[in-house]
Amino acid sequence: MRQLNVTIKLAWILAALFMMPQAAAAATAGPVEIVCIQCHAKLPGKYGEPVKLWQGSIHAENGIACNSCHGGDPKDAANAMSPARGFLGVPKEGAIPAFCGRCHVGVLKDYLTSLHGKALGRGGPTCVTCHGNHNVVKASLDLINEKSCSRCHSFKQAEKIKAAMHETEKMILTIETRTAGFKQQGIDTDRLEKGLFAVRNSFHSLFHTVDTVKVGAESARIQAELKKLENTLNGIDEQLRKRKLIGAGAVAAALLAALLFYLLRKTFERTEP
Repeated sequence: MRQLNVTIKLAWILAALFMMPQAAAAATAGPVEIVCIQCHAKLPGKYGEPVKLWQGSIHAENGIACNSCHGGDPKDAANAMSPARGFLGVPKEGAIPAFCGRCHVGVLKDYLTSLHGKALGRGGPTCVTCHGNHNVVKASLDLINEKSCSRCHSFKQAEKIKAAMHETEKMILTIETRTAGFKQQGIDTDRLEKGLFAVRNSFHSLFHTVDTVKVGAESARIQAELKKLENTLNGIDEQLRKRKLIGAGAVAAALLAALLFYLLRKTFERTEP
C-alpha cells in the first residue's frame, strides 16, 4: 500500500511537471483570434475591407466581433458560415434595424416610431446609413452633421434638434465628471449614478426622434432632472467646504492653544524667583 501511494505521488508530480509549460504557454498566449478575422484579413478588396473598418470601430473597442452580429462558429473555419451553427450572413436592407436591434432593443423601438423608421422600405435611412456597418462609430451628437444629414434632406431641422440637445449633453458630461470626482474621494455616489443613468437613457432616446417639438420639450424636462442632480452635487460641495472650514478652524484653534500655553509657560518662568 505504501509503495502504491509513492507511485501515485510520483505520477502526480510527473503530470504537474508535464503540464506546467503548457499552462504557462496558455496563460501568455492570450485570447484566440476568431477565424473570421484570420481569414478575411488576408483577402483583397471588398472581402478584406470589413476587417480594417471593424478594427477602428466602437464594436472592436468593446470586444464585439464578427460572430456577435453575423453568427456562426468563430473557432471552426470549416463551419464558421454554417447556418446550423447560427450563421446569419448579411441582412437585407429592410431587415437591418431588426438585425441591429437584437442588442440595441431600446434604440430599435425609438427608431421604428420615428419618421426615419416609418420610412423603412421606402428609401428611409437604416442604422448603417448614419452609424456605418463595420466601422461603427460611437453614438454622439457629432453624428448629426450637415454632411451626413444633407445626403437625404435639408440640414435645417436636424440642426435645430442638435442645438436643443447640445446644452443637455454638456450638462450630462459635467455631472458625470463631478460625480466621478466625488467617488474617487470615497463619497457614496450610488444614488447620483443611478439618477444620471436614467437621465442619460432618456437623453439617448432622443437621438432617433426626428421631431423638433418633442426634442425641445424632452430636452427641457431632462435638463430639469439634471439640475436636481446638480443641486445634490452642490450640496456635497457645500458639505465638503464646511468640513474644510471646521477642520481648518480646529487646526487654528489647536495652534492658538499651543501658542498661549507656550506664552503662559514663558511668563511663569520669568516670574519665578
